Amino acid sequence: MTESSGGDRLQKVLARTGLASRRACEELIAEGRVTVNAEVAELGRRVDPRVDVIEVDGALVPVAPGLVHYLLNKPMGVLSTAADTHGRPTVVELVPPDPRVFPVGRLDSDTEGLLVLTNDGELAHRLTHPSFGVDKEYLAHVRGDPNPVALRRLREGVELDDGATAPARVTRVDEGVLRITIHEGRNRQVRRMCEAVGHPVLRLVRTRIGPLADRRLKPGEWRPLEAGEVRALAAAATEGRRQHHH
Repeated sequence: MTESSGGDRLQKVLARTGLASRRACEELIAEGRVTVNAEVAELGRRVDPRVDVIEVDGALVPVAPGLVHYLLNKPMGVLSTAADTHGRPTVVELVPPDPRVFPVGRLDSDTEGLLVLTNDGELAHRLTHPSFGVDKEYLAHVRGDPNPVALRRLREGVELDDGATAPARVTRVDEGVLRITIHEGRNRQVRRMCEAVGHPVLRLVRTRIGPLADRRLKPGEWRPLEAGEVRALAAAATEGRRQHHH
C-alpha cells in the first residue's frame, strides 16, 4: 500500500493522543516500535487517523477522531445490549446518545458493576476476542460461607457443562463474600462457578476490568475514560493475548 501524501505525520498524530511528547514519539518510531497497518513505520510517515491502525509495541493506540470511551457502573436490572425488543432499560440509555456507542462484552441483567462503552470498533474487537485475557474482578455475595475446599475448587478450576474453568484468583473477603478474578468471559461464568461448589450467588458486582477500577462511580453513573486509561486497556488486551496464547 503506497503512503498517502495527505494526512499528518505519524509522530504528530501519536503526540496528539497524549502518548508522549513529539520528541519521545519520534524515538519510538526510530526504534521500530510503531506499526501502521501492521507494518513497521518510518519516521515522518503520513497517516490517516480515520482508517489507519496504529500500534505501539503491539498495543492499539486509538487515534481516530470522534472516538469516545465511557466507564459505566451498571445498575441491577439494566441490560448490556444496545437495544431491547421488550422495551427494558439498556446501558446505552445511561450514557450520551451521540455518538452512538455499544457495550464491550456484557454483564447479565442482574449483575452490577463496571462496563466499558465505546464507538471504537477496533478496540472493542480486541477486548472481546476470546483470547483476550484481561482480568475481570468480581465481588460475589454467596449463599452460605465457602470453606477452604470450596475456595480451592474455585481457584483450581470447576467443571462446568461447557468444560472446566481456567484457574481463578479467589479470596474470602468476609463471611459469604468472595473476590473472584477471572480472565475468561463465558456466559454467567462466576455464577455458574459458585453454584457448582454449592454456594449460589446472591449479588454480583464487577469491580475491575483489567487496569480499570473506580470506587467513586455510583450505580447508573458513567464517566469518560482518560486517554491513559484507554491506552492501558489496549495494552492489557495485547498482554492478555500474549499470555493466554500458549
